[in-house]
Amino acid sequence: MAGRDPGERGRAATPLELLFDLTFVVAVGTAAHHFAEMLAGDHVVQAITAFVMAMFAIVVAWISFTWFASAFGTDDWLDRVLTMVQMMGVVVLALGLPSFFHAIEEGDHLELRGIVIGYVIMRVAMVSQWWRAARESPTYRHVGRANVLWTVLAQIGWVALAFATGIPLGLAFVAFVLLGSLELLLPVLSQGRAGGTPWHPHHVAERYGLFAIITLGEGVVGTVASSGDLLGGADGKHWTLDAVAVVVAGVGLTFAMWWVYFATPFGHILVHRRGRGYVFGYGHIPLFIGIAGAGAGLHVAGLQLEHHSKLGEPAVVLSLALPVGLYLLMVYLLHTFLFGKADRFHLLLGVLTLLVLAAAVLLSAAGVALAVCLLVVMLAPFVTVTGLETVGHRHQREMLAGLGGS
Repeated sequence: MAGRDPGERGRAATPLELLFDLTFVVAVGTAAHHFAEMLAGDHVVQAITAFVMAMFAIVVAWISFTWFASAFGTDDWLDRVLTMVQMMGVVVLALGLPSFFHAIEEGDHLELRGIVIGYVIMRVAMVSQWWRAARESPTYRHVGRANVLWTVLAQIGWVALAFATGIPLGLAFVAFVLLGSLELLLPVLSQGRAGGTPWHPHHVAERYGLFAIITLGEGVVGTVASSGDLLGGADGKHWTLDAVAVVVAGVGLTFAMWWVYFATPFGHILVHRRGRGYVFGYGHIPLFIGIAGAGAGLHVAGLQLEHHSKLGEPAVVLSLALPVGLYLLMVYLLHTFLFGKADRFHLLLGVLTLLVLAAAVLLSAAGVALAVCLLVVMLAPFVTVTGLETVGHRHQREMLAGLGGS
């Protein structure tokens, strides 16, 4: 475990990494499901709070594994065994999510024990990996030891928060924010003076793209959940117009969001902007929250059409439009930050996209049918797609050419 070559040709995700990602399918799906159910029950503030916190915990766990694997992954027997242990931790985390959502919905305490136990399992393996790298790689001994130290300290804080009794809910939220901030600072604290790790730009970009696809899968799940009970008969052969609209909107929206994400060659940009890997890595947290939230929004729309939601229709449209808007905003912000300059063309596309989302909400408030408003939301990312496929690719090639000389 001496450190991988950051310029290795043909570096790609391994089958072990793909297997590891499967556990996160369950975790993201569980969080999105409970988010949708709480929204439909008109517990809006509690739902958003719980979902953001849950997705933060999920994505940070995935990031921790991914960046280490990009820098030191050996895929030998010990690496595989420790990865298996981390997968067990992710499953335990997922099993702790229902009680976490329920406690926030009730508003009496912050139930973190299941999530934290999952983290303890994951971090026993992760600390073992960093200790192994510190022992076997003289070049990265200091960064390995620093990661062991700060990871253990952060985990002690999480255990104290999860198992302490009698903490007021407000104080518990403050402690969560502080510990979450420490999590985001771990790379700075452990790698700042040591010069970082030998992560591979194209490999990291591919891994983030694969996780984006995992979260986009919630759009498909939300579409199925939305349309399943909208069939006009028990035999499933009589489709209603609402069911058709939900399928078209759900699949179209998911596909357009995929198109927008993979229009930016993040790997190529990171080769020239390696120093901005930190913001690329953690800037994806709200992006992934937006993607998974859009899937949950489609589920809420289905519950509304089935008359199982307490929300008004404008609120239902907003529950889909907001996460889609958050996702698209983060794509634009990451693009701007990585290239290092604002771009008028992308600003124009961003504004037009947000106007379409706002139009969908206003149409719903004016009494337009929900199915029609869902189709309008679907059109929002296609504004960006149209811009990219007409003028954007040439414009982006010029910006990429500018990176070569930077």
